[in-house]
Amino acid sequence: MKKIIFTEKAPAPIGPYSQAVLAGNTLYTSGQIALHPETGELITGDIETETKQVMENMKAVLEAAGMDFSNVVKTTIFIMNMDDFSKINNIYGAYFDESNAPARETVQVARLPKNVNVEISMTAIL
Repeated sequence: MKKIIFTEKAPAPIGPYSQAVLAGNTLYTSGQIALHPETGELITGDIETETKQVMENMKAVLEAAGMDFSNVVKTTIFIMNMDDFSKINNIYGAYFDESNAPARETVQVARLPKNVNVEISMTAIL
């Protein structure tokens, strides 16, 4: 059984995809970038601000599915510059309890949608 997850508290999709899909008890999120959920404006300035917006967007998607960060089992972080890793990691890490932090991979890429610096996707279990 597949259920589409949507919340107005996270940016609306900008293409043919859903914010997340709940299949059974597993939630697969689309990647979130630093778009403001109400205005659709890109949040830029510094990598910390951008990462915080991404995580707040992801929090809203998880909540719409009746979950929170403790349900997350896997994340993928795409970044433009590996030199930003420690700054991204500090913000990202504040959203997880280290005793049950998810598995994760971080990948440097050549380009991301809207030329953002970070995009994060998650898989969570209810």
